[in-house]
Amino acid sequence: MTMTRKGFLGAAAGSTVLLFLQACGGGGSDYSPAPAPGPAPAPPPGPGPQSCGSSGGQIAGNHGHVLAIATADLDSTTDKTYNITGTASHAHSVTFTPAQLQLLKAGQAVSVTSTLGAQHDHVVTASCS
Repeated sequence: MTMTRKGFLGAAAGSTVLLFLQACGGGGSDYSPAPAPGPAPAPPPGPGPQSCGSSGGQIAGNHGHVLAIATADLDSTTDKTYNITGTASHAHSVTFTPAQLQLLKAGQAVSVTSTLGAQHDHVVTASCS
């Protein structure tokens, strides 16, 4: 079966009226314009570091020393000093400045030198993960 131009135009006109009638709702005022697009909201900040410190090869010449830094300390505005004795037979401590703690929080490694203990010291490289 072939369609004539007159038949095609008649079918098209009927479809247009049908679409028009479907688009016209019965009077109500449910229409509310969409808000103007603005900048997308910033994503929530990711989780901060879960743990910070060093052990093993991160402490030069290590023989049992361990450093653990509380993640709450990363926002300190004063120097923080930590004892790194661990299982060693003598004590050392290391001190981090607020600027160094911020570097750790930002994911960078920071190296400091421990206090002298048992006639030696250690270079301690701390990082957060």
